[in-house]
Amino acid sequence: MTDPDENTLSITRMIDAPRDVVWRCWTEVDLLKQWYCPKPWTVPEADFNLKPGGRMNCTMAGPDGERVENVGCFLEVVPRERLIFTDAFSEGYMPRGETFMTGFVELSAAAGGQTQMIWGARHATKEARQKHIEMGFEPGWNAAADQLNALARNLAGPEQVI
Repeated sequence: MTDPDENTLSITRMIDAPRDVVWRCWTEVDLLKQWYCPKPWTVPEADFNLKPGGRMNCTMAGPDGERVENVGCFLEVVPRERLIFTDAFSEGYMPRGETFMTGFVELSAAAGGQTQMIWGARHATKEARQKHIEMGFEPGWNAAADQLNALARNLAGPEQVI
C-alpha cells in the first residue's frame, strides 16, 4: 500500500496479462462483475457509460444479504491508460449529497506482457481515509486485484500467460 499524500490510499500490482485485456476487465460490465469485490461478495448489477460525465454505477452484495449501491460518474477516461471516477457526482456531473472517495486506476505496459496497475482512492478527509482503512482497504483491494489477475490471465489465453 502506498500513500502519495495523506488522504490517498493505493496499491500497485503486476497483472499477468496485456494492458488491453486488463482494460477490458475494468471497462466491460460483464467482466467487472466477475472480479471487482472480494469473494464471497459479488457485483450483481453494474451500469457504465464510459466517457467523462458518464455513469459508473454498481451494486455490491454480501453473503448475508447486504447491499452497497455505488452511484458515480467517470471524470476521466484515457483508453488503455487511466480511469478516474467518483461518487461525488452522478451521471452528467450531477452533485451528490455525500461523497466517500474518488477512485483511479492507471495501467502501463510492463516487461513480459504484464501490466502494471496502480489502483487507488482519494478521500476528502483524513477521517474518510481512516474509515476506508478500517473497512479493509488493503486486504480487500488486494483480494479483488488477485481476482482481476486470474480473470485477465484466463482471458489472455495460455500463449500470453507469464
